[in-house]
Amino acid sequence: MRITYLVCYDITDDRRLRQVHKFMLGFGERVQYSVFLCDLSDSKKVLMLEGLNPLINHREDKIMIVRLGPADGRVSENIETLGISDSLRTAERKALIF
Repeated sequence: MRITYLVCYDITDDRRLRQVHKFMLGFGERVQYSVFLCDLSDSKKVLMLEGLNPLINHREDKIMIVRLGPADGRVSENIETLGISDSLRTAERKALIF
């Protein structure tokens, strides 16, 4: 089963920031600067975590991974936004928070 995750990161170094951003493009959809929406199987999540681990400085950087629920569930009901919204993968996902 695929689970939808909101992955947000705060990287203090520009080079590491670019590396993390480029890496995350392979795992989900960028919905805001440093925020990705990812539908991941358990094995794909492990691959994502294993790939991110060496890219960050664990004393300076932070990655937050929020489990939103099953990818085929009602994730869109848990997401709200104010202001401009991005076009997301599915019609039911209208906007994102932050």
